Amino acid sequence: MLHATEILGAETYDSAGNFVGRVKEMFIEPADQPNRVARLLLARGKYRPIVARYDQIGSVVPGRVELTTDESALELFHPNEAWLAVQKDLLDQQIIDTNGRKVVRINDIDLTEQRTNGNVEMRITQVDVGVKGAVRRLLQGLVPPMAIRRLEQKLPPRSIRWEFVNLIEPDPLRRVKLRMSSQKLTELHPADLAEMMEELSPAERQGIIDSLPEETAAEVIAELDKRLQTQVLEKLDPEKAADILEEMSPDEAADLIASLPPETSKEVMEEMEGQEKTDVEALMKYDENTAGGMMNTEMVVVGEDATRGEVVDYIRFNQIIPDQVDNIVLINHYGALSGTVPIARLVLAGSEQRMDELRFEPILSVRTDTNERGVFDLFDKYNLRGLTVVDADNRPIGSITVDDVVSRMNAKL
Repeated sequence: MLHATEILGAETYDSAGNFVGRVKEMFIEPADQPNRVARLLLARGKYRPIVARYDQIGSVVPGRVELTTDESALELFHPNEAWLAVQKDLLDQQIIDTNGRKVVRINDIDLTEQRTNGNVEMRITQVDVGVKGAVRRLLQGLVPPMAIRRLEQKLPPRSIRWEFVNLIEPDPLRRVKLRMSSQKLTELHPADLAEMMEELSPAERQGIIDSLPEETAAEVIAELDKRLQTQVLEKLDPEKAADILEEMSPDEAADLIASLPPETSKEVMEEMEGQEKTDVEALMKYDENTAGGMMNTEMVVVGEDATRGEVVDYIRFNQIIPDQVDNIVLINHYGALSGTVPIARLVLAGSEQRMDELRFEPILSVRTDTNERGVFDLFDKYNLRGLTVVDADNRPIGSITVDDVVSRMNAKL
């Protein structure tokens, strides 16, 4: 196995044994062969750099490259944006290690030799993200390659296979990420992914969000720091931003849209459609520091005389996710709030039990203009998991969950 650090800076000789330059860079052509080193950039001091193709390489050992042709057959270097540069675009860049749930840095590139038609092709097998690669980088050019190899034998290896690494295409800085098609990132908990993304550059964050399915992107953005949420949404195409916001709960979407610059907010709202847009518009008219500004309009509302079995069937039919429901809201024949049933009581009740037999006492609610301090006090006093928000006619129009309260209190710290 070879390492990129052993090739970069290597002396290069033509077929006649003449010195032609030192390897300054290695290029990959992802559209052609995603793991093959397609060209070596050879520096020649004050002269213009030249390029050796993969089919002109005869042998490679640490610190030395021998070609199968003479210098006159080598091309002058012309920059090409389609090429991926190993030193410039990969080394020292950050990727997400899904197993360790952390952001790691590429310290070196591991390569294998593949003999083809009398030439030697170098193929990337993995990226080194451990201490071995870091030591090689530190000692590069100071200690002979073979001496470094003897030293690193005692160090623990840590690497990620190349097939799990790919470009973040929307990123002009050409950073790298784990391949989305592997589904490794989408299998992470949104909070874990959001935490790791906070360590990345803005362009890297943007590239990952652009690559995620809209539902996953919505979950991840909801977990980001509020400042980063705004940054990410501002850089998205308004249509893409609207699609992601439609996957969020209305209260989260309303808060995010309100944090955007007025022009951006207007463009995003114009792209939103259906009930999601209606819900967000309704919430945005409330002051964010009131119960109306904290509430979520998504809730389960049933008649107080419904049975437990009927409510469970209703939840199944509407594909409501149980862990997103803290309370079932009850209304009387006039549509007014008549109580709530904690989801735990619903689970333990018999199929024929009526909902009004399971309701939580006392019956609590707040109006939309109740300030957040009043909301906090009720949650603290009664150890609530959810609180219903009602209009002037005591009709339920929203619900505040304990998650909303915790998030709001954390924002105040």
